[in-house]
Amino acid sequence: MTELSDTPPEVAPHVSVLLGEVVGALAAGPGDVVIDGTFGAGGYTRAILATGATVIAFDRDPSVQRFTAEFTATANSATANSATANSATDSRFRLIEDRFSQITAYLEDASVDGVTLDLGVSSMQLDEAERGFSFMRDGPLDMRMGADGPTAADLVNDLDQVELARILYVYGEEHASRRIASFLVKRRAERPFTRTLDLAHVIERALGGRKGAKAHPATRSFQGLRIAVNAELEELEAGLVAAERVLKPGGRLAVVTFHSLEDRIVKTFLAERAGRTPGGSRHLPQAPAGAPASFQLISSKAIAPGEAELAVNPRARSSKLRAAVRTQAPVWSDAR
Repeated sequence: MTELSDTPPEVAPHVSVLLGEVVGALAAGPGDVVIDGTFGAGGYTRAILATGATVIAFDRDPSVQRFTAEFTATANSATANSATANSATDSRFRLIEDRFSQITAYLEDASVDGVTLDLGVSSMQLDEAERGFSFMRDGPLDMRMGADGPTAADLVNDLDQVELARILYVYGEEHASRRIASFLVKRRAERPFTRTLDLAHVIERALGGRKGAKAHPATRSFQGLRIAVNAELEELEAGLVAAERVLKPGGRLAVVTFHSLEDRIVKTFLAERAGRTPGGSRHLPQAPAGAPASFQLISSKAIAPGEAELAVNPRARSSKLRAAVRTQAPVWSDAR
């Protein structure tokens, strides 16, 4: 997926970030089963299917169904032509419309060879004004990745000033969160927020304009609202625990993040479960002293995109890949 950016869509079309690195980290091949937990437009799925592996994709966004025909046809064709095909209707691709944190509801423990997650908002979602993720084009103030739950407009118009400031500060890492929240509360008393550009303009006024800044003044606030609307950090924490459960020994986890909040959660999770740190998130299951490591890190440092990729896809500039291999040890939630 991608970070929230004010890069115009026509300059930065959808490109799967760190694609080669993700495929390399998964090391999938014929007979393997890999979960693409964030299907989007199917960039990772396409590359994983090309290795001969089976892909079970997840996405909470019902609009991604329009991208599935290509993969179903490709997978069916490849399977029908293989020596192991049972019938022409066998498929190496399946899309489940649900959050990736729910993979254990569909798959048994230790049943898959790889899991990949590409976090944040997708380029597809960002570029569609009607989804309400971007301040570059006017659209309804929605920001939902799925089809249910409160919208960004609900949060901006209904939350009290203290809670609104907290969301902008914690999730958006916006240091002027109190000032922005104050401006928003005063403006909504006159008329509610319903459109993205309206919200962006009020935030810009609260911060005194761009003043030569490279990023739009509303960037952090939009990030904070989007994360809160979609409960993205809670979803990530639950998804990592679910991935630990469904991966076979030797199975691989590859996670691409786009900002420090996501990366901190993934880094802490993998470091803890690789036996590298004594403590971590209060939201994640903790292992008692002496619990064996459930993951082995593939690399001690995050993998960043190279200059060639950044030249093609500027939205990849903050992306990081962290990957690890599942060990024989039990999942930590069972070791408590």
